[in-house]
Amino acid sequence: MDLNNSNKDSSQIGLVRQLGLFDSTMVMMGIVIGSGIFLTTGIMAKSIPSAGLILVAWLVGGLLTLAGALTYAELGAAMPEAGGQYVYLKEAYGPMAGFLFGWTMFFAYQTGVIAALALAFAEYVGHFIPSLGTKNVILTLDIPILQGSLSYSLSMGQITGIGVIVVLSLFNFIGVGLGKLIQNLFTVIKIGTIAGIIILGFAIGKGVSPNLVLNPTGMDFGALIMAIGVALVAVAWAFDGRNNINFVAGEIKNPRRNLPLALIFGTLGITLLYVLIHYIYLYALPVSDMEGVVRIAEKATGALFSAATGSFISILVLVSVFGSLNGSILVGPRVFYAMARDGLFFRKVAQVHPRFRTPGYSILYQAVWASLLTLLGTFEQIFTFAMFIAIAFWIVATASVFTLRKKRPDLPRPYKTWGYPFVPAIFILTSCGILLNTLLEKPVEALAGIFLTVLGIPAYLYWKRRFQTVENKT
Repeated sequence: MDLNNSNKDSSQIGLVRQLGLFDSTMVMMGIVIGSGIFLTTGIMAKSIPSAGLILVAWLVGGLLTLAGALTYAELGAAMPEAGGQYVYLKEAYGPMAGFLFGWTMFFAYQTGVIAALALAFAEYVGHFIPSLGTKNVILTLDIPILQGSLSYSLSMGQITGIGVIVVLSLFNFIGVGLGKLIQNLFTVIKIGTIAGIIILGFAIGKGVSPNLVLNPTGMDFGALIMAIGVALVAVAWAFDGRNNINFVAGEIKNPRRNLPLALIFGTLGITLLYVLIHYIYLYALPVSDMEGVVRIAEKATGALFSAATGSFISILVLVSVFGSLNGSILVGPRVFYAMARDGLFFRKVAQVHPRFRTPGYSILYQAVWASLLTLLGTFEQIFTFAMFIAIAFWIVATASVFTLRKKRPDLPRPYKTWGYPFVPAIFILTSCGILLNTLLEKPVEALAGIFLTVLGIPAYLYWKRRFQTVENKT
C-alpha cells in the first residue's frame, strides 16, 4: 500500500481528534485487560502460596495503578499531545529523557508487549488448532557461541503471532475509525463475559471459600516480602497499559476533560474486575493447585462449573488478547511519530498518511520489530524484560509531575492530581521497591533492560546531530 498516495505535503497533515470518552475508556480498558488475568496467577502462586496475599497483591496493584492514573491525568490534561510519556519527560527533563523513553518503547517495551500478547494469542489458538500453536515446533538449531552453544527453536505459534500482528497493524494503518471500532467491540465483549463469569461463579459455582490467612506456610518476613515483590511484577504486567491512552491524547476529543475521566473510570473498573475474578479463581481451586499453571482461567472455571467450559474460556482469552493487542498496536506508533517530528527518529515516521490520517510508517516499523521479537522470545521472558523497563519509566514520568509544577507553574492544569503530593509519592516509592526486587530476583532481564536504555544515549546523540545538520541546511 502506498504510504504517500497524495499530492499533499505529508509534513503538513496532522492527526485528527476522533476518540470520545467512551472510545478512550474502551481503549484504556481494552489494552489493560489482555492476557494477564488469565495467565499470570499460576506464576504468582509459585511465589506466594497464600490466597489472602494473592488477593492483596491484586488490590495493591489496583491502588497503585489508580495513583499512577491520577498523576498521568494531570500530565495528559495539561499536555494533550500525541506521545504521552515522551512529551512529559521531554518537557520535564529535556529531549534526551524523552528520547530514551521512546527508544526503549520501540526496541523493548511496547514492541515487547505486542510480541508477548501475540504469543499468548498463539498459545490459545493452539487449543483449537494444535498445528498453529506454540507446541508445534518446526525448527530447532544449536548455534555455536564461544565454548558453548545457544539452542533456538521456532514454533508455528510464533508464526501465528506474527500473522496477527500484521493483520491488526494493517487494520490500524487504514484508519483510527476501524481501529477504535475493533477496540470498542472486543472490549465490551470481554468485560461483559468476565462479569458474567463472576456473577455465575458466586451464584452457581461449585467451590470452597478460600483460606484468606496471609501467611499459612509460615514463611519468614524477608522471604515473604521478596515473594510478594516477584508476584507484583506479574500484577504490574496485568495492569500494564493504563498509561497508553495518553499516547493518543492528540486524537482524543476534548482531552482536558475526557482523558482524566477515561483514566479514572477505566482504572476503577479494571481493579474491580481483577479482584473479583481472582476471588472466583481462589474459590474454585486451592493455591497449591494453581502453582505453575499457565492457563489458570480454564482450570479454575472447569473446577467451578464443568470441564466443558475450557473451550469457552479459551475463546474468551482469544477475544481479550486480540483486543489488548489491537489497542497496543493502535497507541504505540504515536510515540515514535512524536519523536520523529522532533527530529529524533527516522524522518518518514513523522509522516501522517494523507488519506487514512494515521502515522503509517510508524505503524509499519513497529510491526516489523515486534514480529522479530516474537521470533526471538517466549511469553514469560518477554514480559519480565518489558516490565522492568516499563516500571522504571513509570517512576520517572510520575516524578515529572513534581518537576513540571516547579519548572512550568504557568502550564494550564484543568485537572490536578488528587492527593498531591502523597498519591504520586506513594506510587513512586512502591514502584521503586518492585523495581529493586526485580533487579535482585531477575537480574539478567533487569540488566538487559538497563543496558538497552544506555545504548540509547549514543543513538540520541546521532539523531540530534543529524537533525541539527538538516536544520542548518534549511
